[in-house]
Amino acid sequence: MIKLVRIDDRLIHGQVAYTWTGYLGANVILIANDQVIKDELKKMALNLAAPSGVKVLFKSLDESIEYLNSDVSSKLKIFILIDKSADALKLAKGVKEISSINVGGMRMSDGKEMRTPSIAVDEQDINHFKEMEESGVQIEIRQTPVENKKPLAVLLNK
Repeated sequence: MIKLVRIDDRLIHGQVAYTWTGYLGANVILIANDQVIKDELKKMALNLAAPSGVKVLFKSLDESIEYLNSDVSSKLKIFILIDKSADALKLAKGVKEISSINVGGMRMSDGKEMRTPSIAVDEQDINHFKEMEESGVQIEIRQTPVENKKPLAVLLNK
């Protein structure tokens, strides 16, 4: 069972590893990322950042979609981490169980504009988020589970 899908360009870090994973009661963190699966050093570092007792899986986006649509995943409490809006859109299109996506951290890079203290987006990101919402996937913005959920409008109205 999918507990949460979160966009966070740092993937696993303290806030994600301990605050979110504990809050969700997740026993699996799935890193759905086509680049990370090819980088043994990055995988090792991410594994070290994960809380003990929580299994970390690394899968490509296509493998993640197949896995999340299988019976195997329905028996687990899965916290999915992705690092960009394009990957969120692909997962949302491929996995019917995804009904909401948490946007937590998207740092500044070329062509992106800061819309919140932790989220920078460009027109492509905005279009991805709009497409997801139009298909029925709620986009919510919050850094920690104790914060109130903010709607996509927070990113659109700057």
